[in-house]
Amino acid sequence: MNDETKTEIENSPSQRPRSPRVPVNFPVELEGRTPAGAPFKESGEAVRVSRGGATLIAEAAVELGAVLRLTPPFGHPLDAEVNGVWTDEEDGRQRIGVKLLDPNGWFAE
Repeated sequence: MNDETKTEIENSPSQRPRSPRVPVNFPVELEGRTPAGAPFKESGEAVRVSRGGATLIAEAAVELGAVLRLTPPFGHPLDAEVNGVWTDEEDGRQRIGVKLLDPNGWFAE
């Protein structure tokens, strides 16, 4: 590796999450609107959380930027913005990445 390449790598933004992601397994209710504007309410599963976000397994038809209301079995409902939707190659189930809109995340009161 030459000095120019090394500098580019050192100056590139880190792909590391801002806060650690923790594997979990708890149910969560999702409420929102489909891309066509129809309201929906369905059960999903949180499989990874951080202070300010989560990865959910759910079949909801959502698009990037959509705002969802998440209700975990503890605490109170939280609003979240969809920042990723993909299908897991291993199990074929849809994942939805969300950013919690309350700055205190899961720990908001």
